[in-house]
Amino acid sequence: MPTSKWLVDATHSSVDFTIKHMMIAKVKGTFHEFSAEIEADPDDLTTANIRFDVTLASIDTRNADRDNHLRTGDFFDIEHYPTMTFQSTSIAKTGEGEYDVTGSLTLRGLTRPATFSVTYEGSGKDPWGNEKVGFSAQGAISRSSFGLTYNAVLETGGVLIGDEVKVAIELEAAKAG
Repeated sequence: MPTSKWLVDATHSSVDFTIKHMMIAKVKGTFHEFSAEIEADPDDLTTANIRFDVTLASIDTRNADRDNHLRTGDFFDIEHYPTMTFQSTSIAKTGEGEYDVTGSLTLRGLTRPATFSVTYEGSGKDPWGNEKVGFSAQGAISRSSFGLTYNAVLETGGVLIGDEVKVAIELEAAKAG
């Protein structure tokens, strides 16, 4: 397949995360608003250009008080930094349909390298004749490297919020007109 532009089908895609809570459990959340600009040959992502933007105000951890706290200066500070952005810088094939996508992740005005393991899930045409492709991506980031250091020490030892944030993305995209 030649290189083409692909647009995210947000109704069939998701951006989810998991983080440790009190060092004994995991809290999951999602971002409902995101977009991507993808120029790629889905059969060979090594030459792809990928930009992914997440609207941080769209966070949903199924707890309104926690979500509102995450939007404040203690965490995302969405008033000053409303978006998290990933821009690919290199892509290496690691297996059949498997890639390490490395890029610059910007959060709270800080840009750090990040790598996601990406799997090409396949392609096909929907009932209306539109070309679609699917990808899964997984990775982890250190929230403290982006200035997200709010925490509390527990009386039993350890901290309230873990540093590693695991990210899971399911992406369906349609070939642009």
